[in-house]
Amino acid sequence: MSNNQLIDIKNLSFPELTKMLAGLGKETFRAKQIVKWIYGRGVVSFDEMTDLSKGLREDLKQRFSISDWTPEVVETSKDGTRKYLYRLNDQETVESVRIPMDGKDTLCISTQVGCAMQCQFCLTGTFGLTRNLEASEIVNQVCASLKDGPLHNIVLMGMGEPLHNLDNVIKALEILYLDDGCGYGARRVTLSTSGLVPQMFELAKRIKVGLAVSLNATTDELRDQLMPINKKYPLAELMKACKDIPLEPRQRITFEYILIGGVNDTRTDAKRLVKLLHGLRAKVNLISFNEHPESDFKRPSASAVDEFQRYLLDRDIVAIKRASKGQDISAACGQLKGKLEKREL
Repeated sequence: MSNNQLIDIKNLSFPELTKMLAGLGKETFRAKQIVKWIYGRGVVSFDEMTDLSKGLREDLKQRFSISDWTPEVVETSKDGTRKYLYRLNDQETVESVRIPMDGKDTLCISTQVGCAMQCQFCLTGTFGLTRNLEASEIVNQVCASLKDGPLHNIVLMGMGEPLHNLDNVIKALEILYLDDGCGYGARRVTLSTSGLVPQMFELAKRIKVGLAVSLNATTDELRDQLMPINKKYPLAELMKACKDIPLEPRQRITFEYILIGGVNDTRTDAKRLVKLLHGLRAKVNLISFNEHPESDFKRPSASAVDEFQRYLLDRDIVAIKRASKGQDISAACGQLKGKLEKREL
């Protein structure tokens, strides 16, 4: 086979890899060894897999490749935040961000090239959707970042709507969860959605993962403007789904609320948010809008954020202020990609 015809082994789930090995007449336990080499040890050559026979290594080389990513651009903030931009085989680009948090780094990864959701506060939405990422392209963001050190948590909150690419996202999560590989349990991975209700139930049926819902407004009128998906799945339907989706005993749904100055940051908004969350096992991440040149929206004042948080806390809602990281680099999701594309014009 030519290199273009080789199967990227990182696109295979564990059952798929096991089945293909069995089809070659190989012992299925070899799949665990291969997974350990690729994801546990970061090996990118079959020749390095020394506990496999030379014959098996040659067979693997004839059929498979091992993709390996190096970022095209890396920006590092004075607060330690590191933003990576990757060039894909078709010359498209995606971003991921390593965020230091009390010595336990979190990696924010992308699931699509662009996004179809058109959220008004999100720079990625201005690109439109080019295509879904394959499972290997999701997993490779993690593998590449691990070269810079361990990662405690993974969040699918970068470019794209993860539930718009459900099959590839689930396969990528299954790969990341492998005990002999990266070993991320469901408690260390969070998936953020703008609120695709049927896919939320489908996700819950097929795999365990922390769920975060990007809420950002407390009325349908405002959410329709900020997040067009709300016209299809309005707040009443979304919040009912959040109540009905089964959770583990100590699990909560995270609600992300991007505070935009003068838009959704008033006490009245906070009051309506408390009402929306009534009866839900929930926590709220309060995120100040990250200003960028393509948007007229402004960051909220520090006092507005404090008052909003205090209102929620006083009513026994877990509300965490997420510190804005990477303010001195291309921090807004999609900003590094946009900057690069402008240079290329």
